[in-house]
Amino acid sequence: MSVRHDLTLQQKIELINDNRNGNGLSQRTLAVKYNISLGSVSNVLKRKAEYLDGYGANQNHNVKRKILHVNSRELDEKVYEWFVQQRSKNIPISGPILQEKSREVAESLGDKMDSFKASNGWLEKFRIRHNISFRVISGESLSVDVTIVDDWVQRIPKIIDDYDPKDIFNCDETGLFFKFMPDKSLTLNREQFKGDKKSKERYTILFCVNSTGEEKLKPLVIGVYAL
Repeated sequence: MSVRHDLTLQQKIELINDNRNGNGLSQRTLAVKYNISLGSVSNVLKRKAEYLDGYGANQNHNVKRKILHVNSRELDEKVYEWFVQQRSKNIPISGPILQEKSREVAESLGDKMDSFKASNGWLEKFRIRHNISFRVISGESLSVDVTIVDDWVQRIPKIIDDYDPKDIFNCDETGLFFKFMPDKSLTLNREQFKGDKKSKERYTILFCVNSTGEEKLKPLVIGVYAL
């Protein structure tokens, strides 16, 4: 009677790579190399997407069987409860925000070694499990007159022709809305989707640099304007 030989996740990844990464090892050769049956080799290759996803999510590569984290259900419930509370206040919640919160919850439940990574794969499964969608809250679109752009593309070279490149500067202003909320949010499918008034508090910043990139002027910042 043969002794059962289970592979670790690391070994399964190595087997998958031996089969596909230019080595082209046959299943029979893989069975001999890893001391497992042909059926086990076939099973690993059939589930390669699952193993690769687990490996990319930084699971313990030495595990032989996937063990459910003792706090996984409690973690899921607490993260979902927090998500529902935030959406009830009409607060936009993006994927990264939810992932960061889930890591905080995991730590509060005893995950002091950061074994829970809140990967994109976890986020997708959490979203599907709780019937959560990702929607745009609001958006603005601006159109530019193409004829004006084309006209300036033709005129600018003639205007700057007699200037040294280091003496040609370009400046532009931008607004930093430091209290601006995300314009997309994860939402429950049954949720009535509403946007909220956006904060207009911002800093206006002017950047200026010459065409060679050698001289960058110190940015000018307007925090609060006075009449």
